[in-house]
Amino acid sequence: MFKDMQKWVEIRRRVLSREISKRQAVIEYGLGWRTLDKILAHEEPPGYRLKRPRRKRKLEEFLPLIHEILEADRQAPPKQRHTAKRIYQRLQDAGFTGGYTIVKEAVREWKRGQAEVFVPLAHRPGEAQVDYGHVTIKLRGEETKAAFFVMTLPYSDAIFCQVFPKECTETFQEGHKRAFEFFGGVPRRISYDNSKIAVRRIVGGRGQDVTHEFLRLESHYLFDHHFCRVRRPNEKGHVENLLGFARRNYLVPVPEVDSLEALNDELIEQLDDDLDRTLRGKSASKRKLLADERNSFLPIPVHEFEARRVETAKVSSLSLARFDGNDYSVPTEHAYHPVTVVGGMEEVRLVVGNRLVARHPRHWGREQVQFNPVHYLALLERKPGALDHAKPLEHWDLPGCFAVLRRRQENELGKMGTRQFIKVLRLLEHASVDELADAVRYALSIGATGSDAVNLILHGRREKPIDLFCLDGRPHLKAVRIPSPDLLAYRSLRVGA
Repeated sequence: MFKDMQKWVEIRRRVLSREISKRQAVIEYGLGWRTLDKILAHEEPPGYRLKRPRRKRKLEEFLPLIHEILEADRQAPPKQRHTAKRIYQRLQDAGFTGGYTIVKEAVREWKRGQAEVFVPLAHRPGEAQVDYGHVTIKLRGEETKAAFFVMTLPYSDAIFCQVFPKECTETFQEGHKRAFEFFGGVPRRISYDNSKIAVRRIVGGRGQDVTHEFLRLESHYLFDHHFCRVRRPNEKGHVENLLGFARRNYLVPVPEVDSLEALNDELIEQLDDDLDRTLRGKSASKRKLLADERNSFLPIPVHEFEARRVETAKVSSLSLARFDGNDYSVPTEHAYHPVTVVGGMEEVRLVVGNRLVARHPRHWGREQVQFNPVHYLALLERKPGALDHAKPLEHWDLPGCFAVLRRRQENELGKMGTRQFIKVLRLLEHASVDELADAVRYALSIGATGSDAVNLILHGRREKPIDLFCLDGRPHLKAVRIPSPDLLAYRSLRVGA
């Protein structure tokens, strides 16, 4: 094919301007008549064009087998589908004698013809998209995998993200709560994938039967939800893309932090700075567009939303209730009974009926046990021999005055002294450690070591002092005179005694 563009232009110019004839051009440039006609007909070389594709004689009879394999792969797990190399090996077993390259090209051509084409979606103000990803961080020097919550607003391109210990109902709700506060309002419509946190059952390829806790979140903030079709992440492609953007730009290199909240505070600062960017094709900065978009938002309710999950558990023989893979203690009187566990971001509460019976700091690990030693004191009073071997009391760090009190009680009363000491500890069911420690120190100073004495001192210190009655501001009472009582009768009794 004639590819020299400079020579092409020269021949056209000389022939078409009648500087030379066609015959002279054929002789001078060594061209064929058909080539010269093509040069004169086209302003530039048109390239080599086949009237019909070349036949692949060796591959033709195997093309149906290739297509059959690729069609079957649609139902196979993504990580166990055929590569071009594996298809080539199967064709060789079936008698194919051609090369690997033509097989690879046939596979590529089939996939190109089957690739799905998507319609660009319009993004209106007041719409949001939510997704979860995973990131690796170094938390207190230890490499940890954490959940990455992301909410985006396609209209303004604003993004909000936070790192949480795990993907669960509580962090899902907390992520929404913080995102709404960051954006300054509640989007009217939010798109999700079909996460089990929000969807209990998929109907017609799309989440319809949503969870109670998702409905509670939706009822509080009054937004409308939209669940994408299964395996159709393109329906929320904006958040899919920005999730990767946030991970690459805000969490590289791997963050080294002492707490997740410190990392989340840093993220919010970076996200606020990002609002000053103006993206290609946008008329203003993200901050300006977000300010305009707030006109389409719902207001944030005055009453604050509590991110939490409620489950029912049965208390074990060790007076432990399990929640999210960890065990939390309750008073031993509730052993073998059902309890309601309310798991929040910072705290786990355990409720029996309408009464709160225990509360613990939330543990985000697995297979951990959270003891409150006070929960086991009533049982230890019946089994005082277990006092020094009880695991709930193993790391209980009490002020030194408690050890002094125990030694004195056991020296005076022997085994009964241990019971007396446990009775003193049981006062912690209604008092703080500091309050009881002050009462114990005073009891030791006056030589009163009994549990009743300590209880009396504790309650006495809690009573408010009596204020003297004052006549200031009561002039009508100043004229009242009350005679002094005659105490002679009492005096005679004292003298007679």
